[in-house]
Amino acid sequence: MFAKKKDTPAPVALAPLETPRAPAQAPAPAPRPKPASMIAQGVTIKGDVVGDGELHLDCVVLGDIRVGKLILGPNSRVEGGVTAQVVEIHGNVLGCVTAQAVRLYGTAKVDGDITHEQLAMETGAEFQGRSLKFQRPAPQNAAPSHAPPMPQGAPAYAPQH
Repeated sequence: MFAKKKDTPAPVALAPLETPRAPAQAPAPAPRPKPASMIAQGVTIKGDVVGDGELHLDCVVLGDIRVGKLILGPNSRVEGGVTAQVVEIHGNVLGCVTAQAVRLYGTAKVDGDITHEQLAMETGAEFQGRSLKFQRPAPQNAAPSHAPPMPQGAPAYAPQH
């Protein structure tokens, strides 16, 4: 009844071989923030500490500290200057503190000047020194209109140290 046909394969067109292309380059992922460095209680550092990241200290530092962000724990003691973008103090500092934002928690004790743009103090914090706000330079062409002109020969004010 039915006759079986032989299947003949259809001719296959082969594509020319291509050299593999480099995959499209995906955008680089955003850099991850650096993890904070931590040094616990029971350690004493003699010398300066310098870095650009975040540093959590609960130890003793006999020297200056210059980092991006500094958090001093309640057991910390720093005998030297502190410079950072942000400083949070729970412990003791004997020296000057310079930062855009400084926060003194209730357990903080600072004996030295604090130079800052923003300063916050909790009840119980102890601070012996001067609070100095960063001075932004005044525009050269703008003179204060509310101040009378200084007479010539008048002495300029100079703070006494």
